[in-house]
Amino acid sequence: MKATVGLGSNMGDRLANLQFAIDSLNATVGTQVHSISPVYETDPVGGPAQDDYLNAVVVLKTILSPEQLLDATQQIELAAHRERSEHWGPRTLDLDLLAMDDLTLNSQNLVLPHPRAHERGFVLLPWSTLDPDYLIPGHRCVAELLAEVDISGVRSRPDLTLVVTQ
Repeated sequence: MKATVGLGSNMGDRLANLQFAIDSLNATVGTQVHSISPVYETDPVGGPAQDDYLNAVVVLKTILSPEQLLDATQQIELAAHRERSEHWGPRTLDLDLLAMDDLTLNSQNLVLPHPRAHERGFVLLPWSTLDPDYLIPGHRCVAELLAEVDISGVRSRPDLTLVVTQ
């Protein structure tokens, strides 16, 4: 399966946190990082006053089920000292499972595609660099959705890069 994951960090060494996520995802048994978007710096959306985020999107190839991949992403967040003390609060690392192939799922623990991905510029802009024609189930393709959202708070950071390390 192809899975798309959004990455975000606004605490500590933000770029190192994102790289840790990529390395950890790639080291997860049954999962391989296929492609990585450029890095963007973004204004926080919702929640309390907090520092800007670094965001990126990765596309994975995986044999894991959605629930197994969700569990893996949550374990990676914990390893990065993620605390869930405040809704939409600052975080060392946030991994959002955005989509898996054309799968739709609505369980107690996981909704696919991600219920707000289609309206978030900080998700759609990096995603569009990897898979602009991906049709988000129940919506339209990433590029079309991107054309309709506000991306004024999303800034390219070409000086920052993420890589797949072996």
